[in-house]
Amino acid sequence: MARIFLSPPDVGPDERELLLDAVDSNWVSPLGPHVDAFERELAAYVGVGHAAALSSGTAALHLALLLHGVGPGDEVLVPTLTFIATASAVIYTGATPVFVDAEPSTWCVDPALVDTALRRRVKAGRLPKAVIAVDLYGQCADYDGLEAVCAELGVALIEDAAEALGARYHGRAAGSFGRLGVFSFNGNKIITTSGGGMLVSDDRALVERARFLASQARDPAPHYEHSTVGFNYRMSNLLAAVGRGQLRHLDEKVARRRAINRRYRAALADLPGVGFLPDAAGGEPTNWLTVITLDPASAAATPEELRLALEAADIEARPAWKPMHLQPVFAGAERLGGQVAERIFATGLCLPSGSSLTPDDQERVIATIRSVLAGSHQVPA
Repeated sequence: MARIFLSPPDVGPDERELLLDAVDSNWVSPLGPHVDAFERELAAYVGVGHAAALSSGTAALHLALLLHGVGPGDEVLVPTLTFIATASAVIYTGATPVFVDAEPSTWCVDPALVDTALRRRVKAGRLPKAVIAVDLYGQCADYDGLEAVCAELGVALIEDAAEALGARYHGRAAGSFGRLGVFSFNGNKIITTSGGGMLVSDDRALVERARFLASQARDPAPHYEHSTVGFNYRMSNLLAAVGRGQLRHLDEKVARRRAINRRYRAALADLPGVGFLPDAAGGEPTNWLTVITLDPASAAATPEELRLALEAADIEARPAWKPMHLQPVFAGAERLGGQVAERIFATGLCLPSGSSLTPDDQERVIATIRSVLAGSHQVPA
């Protein structure tokens, strides 16, 4: 039997057609008509005015921080439950990340803790330059609370929607919150360009500045003139062509991931100790990854034992994100809370969730899980 992957690319004939168009036109380097079109089309989908196609979601995060003047000596509030790129982008600027715990009802950053952290720093005279909120596993954070406190105190809110293209919160699309939104098109995301990202905003000046910085900050001149240091962060026309083909089928891919999530819940919810990432009130998640939790007091196996059993059946699964405050590279970093994120890491396991997952393959995953958690399977040592 073929290996079942966690979230592989799901590519079709539209991507091939557009990619060949880019090759045949000889627009194979950064920039080009497909880059321009991809920016317009994705901005329209998200419901924002402007977008800059970049080499990665991490590059987009880095630029988002620089555009808000983040630099050495500054602090940025960052969820502790996230992928390291969110925190790494802060380090790139020379600033310091301050990690904030998740809320149990969403697994995204806790707005109450963000409020507490910001008001403490107001009193101390060291207000952070920015707050990054992450839409975890395809679920939007609670932006009602986050936008309110950031607006009141004059702190930039940046939305890391790398895992959430296609999600909504109270009817608004992921990526449209805060001053800037960030997407990733890495190979495991809902849509992919193999690697790439996008910075989106209603602020034209910010996006134009991002394009300038991403293109080595070249000043307008017939020769190469530079008054500031920039970056090589622009997306190639080839990758943008693939992205356009992917975007055409985004809604279908999201619908498929949601159906996969519903099937897992229906098939596994009766097992002792099994839970799932909660659906946030007012949210419409994409279910980028379906994450189950195993209660150590009642489940028949630990997440690691289940992962090893799935691996033995040639099925890829992965632990939930390890909190940033537990990462060796951030040892000693300041944090608010952390117990919620630690519990999710200790009990959570991500299951195969790609939009190309066939019903038969999903049943194979389910059968393996049930054999372990119903006690009829020998857990690997």
